[in-house]
Amino acid sequence: MSEQRFDPQAGVRCMWMRGGTSKGGYFLTQDLPADTAERDAFLLRVMGSPDPRQIDGLGGADPLTSKVAVVSRSEREDADVDYLFLQVFVDQAIVTDAQNCGNILAGVGPFAIERGLVDATGDTTDVRIFMQNTGQVAIASVPTPGGKVSYCGDAKIDGVPGTASSIPITFLDTAGSSCGSLLPTGNAVDVIDGVEVTMIDNGMPVVVMRAEDMGISGTESREELEANEALRAKLESIRLQAGPLMNLGDVKEKSVPKMSMVSAATAGGSISTRTFIPHRCHASIGVLGAVSVATAAALPGSPAAEVAIVEAGDRKSLSVEHPIGEMTVILNMENGNVASAALLRTARKLFDGLVFG
Repeated sequence: MSEQRFDPQAGVRCMWMRGGTSKGGYFLTQDLPADTAERDAFLLRVMGSPDPRQIDGLGGADPLTSKVAVVSRSEREDADVDYLFLQVFVDQAIVTDAQNCGNILAGVGPFAIERGLVDATGDTTDVRIFMQNTGQVAIASVPTPGGKVSYCGDAKIDGVPGTASSIPITFLDTAGSSCGSLLPTGNAVDVIDGVEVTMIDNGMPVVVMRAEDMGISGTESREELEANEALRAKLESIRLQAGPLMNLGDVKEKSVPKMSMVSAATAGGSISTRTFIPHRCHASIGVLGAVSVATAAALPGSPAAEVAIVEAGDRKSLSVEHPIGEMTVILNMENGNVASAALLRTARKLFDGLVFG
């Protein structure tokens, strides 16, 4: 029997969801072309890229709303589902799997239960998610009263209006997810272009530096930073040099590493951030980016540690401030090293149906 031809004009099953402070399309692996080039061409059409407005697609003209999750039942003993994250560029014909996304991850558990990949087990269902981009496992605790996913609740996260049900996510064994080790250079501090940086990967490759060393206070708005051409040029110079040092190779057309400028918290948190992802300033901060920054803050002598307030003990709660609020990261320490990280996210189903390419 011949394999059925993929026909985007016939419609492809898709669930559009908000996951954390991001938004995008969730697909079953089986519903997309097996050929990567054909799959990416379809996803570019779905989002309406390349076009700054994404007017001919569902993308929201922002990297945070031009994302895709591809999910399937896992054959691994330690996971229920496999999750591949794809970033669809807004104004370039690029679809990349070079990074993970902890915000879109928040919708994977609910999506897996809705699609029948995982059975609800009670009022709360733990979904073990293998993150294919980085090779790690995360556990999402999804509210399932009465055996159905509930998106209603009183949990609130900064960057999202209103409230929703709480989806705590625990990240396991994320150190070196993309770079091979937590500190790919072996150092808590390196110097690039005269700027002290920490090149770190605890779920997301990030270059962390003091805001003042980049000529800013760290309290500027997203719009102010994006308009600062000198700052953007300096960040990109450091990023391009950091790529090979972080075992990421040539990162000119990659969405990693992220660039996070840190300063002292101003709203009662542990540390303040302004993050480029990598060419636009993040409206908040990515989930795994926050984990990497929080981990950097726990490294004695690092630029982040010098401006952060970090509590003592083996369980550290760090409030990472960003332009529109904060994100709290819980670091569980063992022998001075980060053993696991956890944080709270929410998700909401926006529509379920067919999308056309």
